[in-house]
Amino acid sequence: MTSPLQESSVDVYVSEIGGLKTQFDIFRFMKRVTEAYRSRAFMVFNLPQSTASDLQSSTVISSWPVELMAAYDHERLVTNSPVMRRLRTSTAPFYNDISETKVERSDGKGGIVTALFERFRMVRCAYFPTHEPSGNRGAVSFSGDREAFSPEEMRELHYISIHVFDRLAEIRSFDNRVTDALTDREIDCLNWTAAGKTSVEIADILGLSEHTVNHYLNRATKKLDTVNRTQAVAKALRIGLIK
Repeated sequence: MTSPLQESSVDVYVSEIGGLKTQFDIFRFMKRVTEAYRSRAFMVFNLPQSTASDLQSSTVISSWPVELMAAYDHERLVTNSPVMRRLRTSTAPFYNDISETKVERSDGKGGIVTALFERFRMVRCAYFPTHEPSGNRGAVSFSGDREAFSPEEMRELHYISIHVFDRLAEIRSFDNRVTDALTDREIDCLNWTAAGKTSVEIADILGLSEHTVNHYLNRATKKLDTVNRTQAVAKALRIGLIK
């Protein structure tokens, strides 16, 4: 079967990854890749510890149905997962088809796994181990019910996955640096702006002048690499700087 993306197109995809600025940008990009390869869902996740009881806390971005994730974690399926065990012991991409191979689990939940993924038509899944420059390990998966990926498609998706995971690490690192750079007053002003207060009202609340409040908000906007205070508030909320 012919790959949905020629080599030059894959290179274009990888070039695009470098220009993505937010996790949401990468989410939309990954949705397109998932559709291009005729899969149903993707997940980018950090490798859970062997003692982990849920997958959600290790997930970075995902298009898994909410009901699937809830059921997966309710049954604590990440515990004793043969997929996670393989990801911890190998850096080679692999393909898993639970429609043809019986799921062997030490906890006897293989039937639950099969029924759950059949329900959401995600019985065939490819996994691509990745890691950050810091050494943090993770993986990218593509799931659906199409025929098995060809060797060429596996190589392409592995190449894309490595760059996506690396870019997500860069974005998180940048967000952390921004968080450290903002002062308490700048964060206070962003918080009150998020609450719907004007500069005049914030000045009255904090005992400052309107000019000073605007100065703090302008500095916060610049540090967050945004164009106005509305975008600054949105980004501050996204990265957990304010609530």
